[in-house]
Amino acid sequence: MTTPAATPHHSELWDAETAQRYDEEDAAMFADDVLVPTVDFLADRAAGGAALELAIGTGRVGVALHRRGVPVSGIELSEPMAARLRAKTDEIPVVIGDMAAARVPGEFALVYLVYNTITNLLTQDAQVACFENAARHLAPGGAFVVECGLPSLRRLPPGQDAAPFDVSAEHVGLDTIDVAEQLLVSHHFTRLPDGSFRRDASRHRFAWPAEMDLMARIAGMTPTERYADWRGAAFTSESTAHVSVWRRPG
Repeated sequence: MTTPAATPHHSELWDAETAQRYDEEDAAMFADDVLVPTVDFLADRAAGGAALELAIGTGRVGVALHRRGVPVSGIELSEPMAARLRAKTDEIPVVIGDMAAARVPGEFALVYLVYNTITNLLTQDAQVACFENAARHLAPGGAFVVECGLPSLRRLPPGQDAAPFDVSAEHVGLDTIDVAEQLLVSHHFTRLPDGSFRRDASRHRFAWPAEMDLMARIAGMTPTERYADWRGAAFTSESTAHVSVWRRPG
C-alpha cells in the first residue's frame, strides 16, 4: 500500500476571495441539465447508503445529493470553500484536510470525486493515495465514482502545446499541456465589470482512464462502469470526459 505523502495541490487558488465568487462564476454547473443527471447517477450508486465527497468545495453536488435524501459527508482542503458550504447547510459534516489522506468516521456506500478534482493531485503517487483513501472509506461492495475530463491532445497540431477550451466575450480559457510529464496548466482570462481581465491559472495532472483502472486495482477495487457523461452515454475514442465507477469487493 502506498503511504500518503505530502501531496502537492494548487490549493493557493482556493482562498477566501476565490471561494466568495466560486459559485457565481460556475453558475452553469448548477443548472438542472448538469446537476440533476449528476445527482441521479450518484444517488443510484449510493443505493440507500451514505456518501462521502472528496474535495466537496462549496457543496454544489453534495448539497443537492443531501437534499435527495442521501446522507453526505465531505473532505475539503480549503477552509474558505468549506465555510461557503456551511453557510448553505449545517447538516453536512466536513473534515478539513487532504483528500488523499484525511479520514472521516464511518463506512460509506459511495465515495465520489467530481468536476476533474482528481487532477488537483499533481503526482501519480498522490493520485494512487487518493484511490487508496477512497477504498479505506468504502463499505464492502461500495462504489468509488470519478468524473474527469480528458486532455485535448488530438487538437494539438505539431509543435503547439496550447489548446483553447472556452472562447467567449466574457471568458477565454486555454490549456497548455506537457505531454511527457502528464501535466497541464489551465489559463483563465475573465472579463471584469470595468472591462479589464483577471487572469487565473491552475496546475493539473491528467491520467488516462486505463491508468486510473490500475490505481483502483492497487487500492483493491475493481472497475465496473465507464461512461462519457452522467447520463450514461457510451465512452468512446471521441469522448472528452469520463465518469468511471470502481467497487470494493463485497
